[in-house]
Parts: sequence; structure tokens; C-alpha cells
Amino acid sequence: MILLCGLLLNPRATVASMGILIQTTSLIYIFPSSLSFSVSTRVGNELGANQPKKAKVAAITGLCCSFLLGFSALSFTVMVRKVWATMFTQDEEIIGLTSLVLPIIGLCELGNCPQTTGCGVLRGTARPKVGANINLGCFYLVGMPVAVWLAFFAGFDFEGLWIGLLAAQGSCMVTMLLVLACTDWDFQARRAKELTGTLAVDDNHETEDNKQPKTEIKDHFNDPNNNNSPV
Repeated sequence: MILLCGLLLNPRATVASMGILIQTTSLIYIFPSSLSFSVSTRVGNELGANQPKKAKVAAITGLCCSFLLGFSALSFTVMVRKVWATMFTQDEEIIGLTSLVLPIIGLCELGNCPQTTGCGVLRGTARPKVGANINLGCFYLVGMPVAVWLAFFAGFDFEGLWIGLLAAQGSCMVTMLLVLACTDWDFQARRAKELTGTLAVDDNHETEDNKQPKTEIKDHFNDPNNNNSPV
């Protein structure tokens, strides 16, 4: 998006404002990211313990908390929109652009927090590839075309780039929630049991293979027909 900012009508101000806004989104992202890792661990543990109902409850609880985080982020960006950029610069044009886009970032977080947490649930069910494909499709097949069209052809300029990101976050959240709503938790628990069972079998084979040479060496020295036997 910074590269696209360089092609807008006022690249000096838009690139500077984009830098401020990216730092802001990085700060906000800490909270849903932490929640995502926690939910991923809890869901994985419950499925590994063959508790699909508890795994589902953990996923739903995490998603509910993510919506609260999203509304908190929206409230924060709306409240500080007029003063936030003054911590970085005194340029009125940059401050104006930043204050214009901050509420859009808050709306983006309404989608970003649940979709980030949803990715954590998918990781907990050993389906990280599904989350990666959803993000790839929504951001590059939905968000990018919308952002380019609004910014360069519809006259929205800098604001259009962030509306495109909002479209990407919204579509990503909806797709993620649909995937999670269709999740068969009993099947995921059986799948987790199969995965861990396979690993346990492999570990047992490795242990037996490691013990075998020691047994052969012991038998070699205890053999009375062996000239090298210490007996």
C-alpha cells in the first residue's frame, strides 16, 4: 500500500500518513494476535484430549472476545483521531489525512480481530492452510482490486486504499466464520487422535530401533563361543 501511495495525487503527505497508520495498526494487532495464539493452544489441547464440545466452546469464547476487541479498537480510533497524528508530526495536511482514515481503520479491526482469532482456531484444528488460503484470496482477489479502483478510478484517493482494506477484512471475516460454522468438531477430535496416534507409533518404532543395537552388543559379549567375551 505504501507503493500505491507514491502514485496518488499528493505522495509526500499520503506516504507519511500511511507510515503513521501502519504503526497504529501494528500496535492494535498485538491484542488479537495474542488472543489468537491462546485460542489456538486451547482448542488444540481440547481436541487432543478428545473433548470436541469443549474445543467448540473455547473457539466460540475466543471469537466473542475478539468482537469485544474489535469494538474497543473502533472506539479507540474514533476518540483519538484528531490528536493521534500530532505525536508524529505537526504537518496539518498529514494530520488531516490521518484523522480522516483512522475511523476506517477502526472498522477494519472489527473484521481483523475475529478473522485473526479464527486463524488461531484453524491452527488449533491443524488446518493452517485453510486460513492462509482465505487470507490470500480475500486480500489479493478482493481487497487489492477494490483499493486500486477506488483510489485511482473512483476519486477516493488515499481514503480509497483503506476502504479496499476494509473490503478485504470484511470478506475475510465472513469467509472465516462460515468455515468455522461448518466445522465438524467430532470429526476434528477423531482427526487429532489419528494424528497423535500416528506420531506415537512412530516414536515407539524409533525407541525400539534405538534399543536393538544395545541388545545385540550385550548378546555378543555374553556369547561363550565368542573369543572376545570377557567371561
